[in-house]
Amino acid sequence: MRKTWLLVTAIFGSQLSFAQNLYEMPQGVSSRVGSFENPNGIAGSAGKTNHGAKGNAFESLKAGESKILLESTRPGIINRIWCTVSDRSPDMLRSMHLRIYWDGDQEPAVDVPFGDFFCAGGDGGPIAFQSALFANPEGRSFISYIQMPFAESAKVILTNESNRDQPLVFYDIDFTTTDIVPADALYFHATWTHLPKTEPGHDFAILEVAKGKGRFLGTYICVKADSAYGHTWWGEGEVKVWLDGDSIFPTICGTGSEDYAGTGWGMGRFITQYSGCTVADDAKRFYAFYRLHIPDPIFFNSSCKVVIQEIGGGDLQTVRSLQARRVPLKPISISGKAFLRLVDYPVNLADPQFPDGWVNFYRSDDYAAVAYFYLSRPGK
Repeated sequence: MRKTWLLVTAIFGSQLSFAQNLYEMPQGVSSRVGSFENPNGIAGSAGKTNHGAKGNAFESLKAGESKILLESTRPGIINRIWCTVSDRSPDMLRSMHLRIYWDGDQEPAVDVPFGDFFCAGGDGGPIAFQSALFANPEGRSFISYIQMPFAESAKVILTNESNRDQPLVFYDIDFTTTDIVPADALYFHATWTHLPKTEPGHDFAILEVAKGKGRFLGTYICVKADSAYGHTWWGEGEVKVWLDGDSIFPTICGTGSEDYAGTGWGMGRFITQYSGCTVADDAKRFYAFYRLHIPDPIFFNSSCKVVIQEIGGGDLQTVRSLQARRVPLKPISISGKAFLRLVDYPVNLADPQFPDGWVNFYRSDDYAAVAYFYLSRPGK
């Protein structure tokens, strides 16, 4: 049976997608591209400047300036966003801000620093990689393949929040318009959270409570490990997901930060379709990794909250020396000849009778994360 639209529940939940046969022609669908040559993808209006001879391929984005990259007033779906800029320094990529609005809502559903959105945040900057939803072929461009349906309208705005000009901005937003979008198509959202320092024992929120029906699509996380902890391991923290009214304890709980990213026993640079580590700089103590829940969907019916614990680990002698120097930490377990849970009673690691082993402890590092998710409604 031929279908104009197909809801791919196995891969994208209620996300909108075309029928999979490439030779089929969907009814009522038109292809459009927004760029500086035709910002809103208006039919028959592209390449007008300079008599059609590449007259407006790029523009500058001055300090404090915002530009509307796309404003569509028909139902449709954004299928791809590509962009490149001349100043790709880490501070500029975090100072530029991407905001996307659906169906005339006054609050952005996507509100994220440009670099972080495209998995190029923090000290890492742009790194060549390819995943299922993002790509940077040679470290000089930024691509998203996330499908973003809208029932009435879409507006994409890029703002330069730095104190210097961005000399050159090039972009394409590839989208299709249609007569109608299915009522159960979900709206794409993305939020960004940054917390430079916490008290040990405080979890970092990847996604504060999102209310409604939807799907947690994944995350991109940057960690700047505090040098006060030396070269102890920062990534023992588990990712936890509270679903649909969970109270004290979550429904989903992982086993460690590198485990969540798909590797184990530490984290070096690696790239796969659904998870990877784009930067693992031991000298700078900076790490950036992503996890995309495409083959392993996380759906929710009323609410979703996602956190990662700020927990590290080291050998007993090293952790003892950190405690002696009053580095903020809280031991939680030790694994040696036996595994001991230490949260429920006071611990004196300096006690010479304390059993030797690997000590996990709460610590405080600089975390930033983008949460990618879908909701049944637009808005913040």
